[in-house]
Amino acid sequence: MNIYLLSLSVLLALLVAGCSPQSSPAPLADGNRATPAPPLRVLHDGSEQERAALDEPFVGVTTEGSVVPGLYTLQATGVSTAPLREAVKAFRASLTDEQRAASSFPIDDEEWRRWTNIDIKYYKRQGVGLNELTPEQRELGLNILRAGLSPQGYQKTKDIRKMEGYLARLSGAFEVVGPDLYWFTFLGEPSTTEPWGWQFDGHHLVINYFVLGNQVVMTPTFMGSEPSYIAYGEDAGTRTFEREEALGISLYQSLTDRQRQAATLYDRKEENYTLAGAFHDNAEVPYAGVRASNFTPRQVSLLSELLGEYVNNMAEGHARVKMAEVEKHLPDTWFAWVGDTGGGGPFYYRIQSPVILIEFDHQRPVFLEGDRPTRAHVHTVVRTPNGNDYGKDLLGQHLERHPH
Repeated sequence: MNIYLLSLSVLLALLVAGCSPQSSPAPLADGNRATPAPPLRVLHDGSEQERAALDEPFVGVTTEGSVVPGLYTLQATGVSTAPLREAVKAFRASLTDEQRAASSFPIDDEEWRRWTNIDIKYYKRQGVGLNELTPEQRELGLNILRAGLSPQGYQKTKDIRKMEGYLARLSGAFEVVGPDLYWFTFLGEPSTTEPWGWQFDGHHLVINYFVLGNQVVMTPTFMGSEPSYIAYGEDAGTRTFEREEALGISLYQSLTDRQRQAATLYDRKEENYTLAGAFHDNAEVPYAGVRASNFTPRQVSLLSELLGEYVNNMAEGHARVKMAEVEKHLPDTWFAWVGDTGGGGPFYYRIQSPVILIEFDHQRPVFLEGDRPTRAHVHTVVRTPNGNDYGKDLLGQHLERHPH
């Protein structure tokens, strides 16, 4: 991918804002090792790499290739999906016939798996883009995000899109990044009884949202930004992922020396480490680090707060249902760390249990200058392991009961 160079004045502004590259890394820790991120498998839509990834039968993220059965059940949650359903209907009703056809897919379409965080220079999106809509249509589209997400989650999508506008101004790459280069697709038809869902897909922001009755699955979700701070101009002062960073550091620094030694896979950050990103639906991610069954009550509280920072991006009632599921598996939750043990430089952390996988990764620059991971470039991924990304486990159970 081409690297767009910043002017000296812009680089100085970023340095003042605290986005300078990391200093020399610490020595390699004894014993533990971390696996660098797998290579990006898809550089272009329609490529052989894309076809190979999509042709892999979906299994889901696992620890060693085998799905743990019985983790997910069809059930009534008592949380209404009516506001989301009505928001989707209103938006689709506002579309032209051509727009509606371009953004509509069957519930089991591979469109679910065709998301990516890279920019549109390298991967063209399906569906209808915010940049193609009238102001009225655009607001109706954003109402889908407002209905499906919490105020916190919706604000994060706004900040990420602001950062994309800032990145466009810094790099001059207005044709490939920007606040309105995001696309909606819809899978199935909004229903109270049949499965359906939607996808919001673009650079540094991807939301997959499956709905069945009043159950929802909002994964895979990808949120990121480069840079992570707007130093000047419009929206100056906006910062992304501040709490995800701070809470991760707080949990890591709460560990005892022995726990920290177990959690630290590698005490310097020289690579990208995200394992379950785009087109890695079947990633095998072994448990690593320190297990929460050994945590003190304070450490458990910190872990729950960090988990909540991600889960609570969903609309409140649905987040409450998911957090109950996540907390049921807290003793089987693992926390792993890569990076400076003082938390001062770039780092990676992973939280993993049978029912959730979260990765936070300070990445190498792509549009900005530099060749080492920096806190100015953040990627986060949330997955539902063991076969329920995109709600596929629930969909399979539904189809067994109600063959279509």
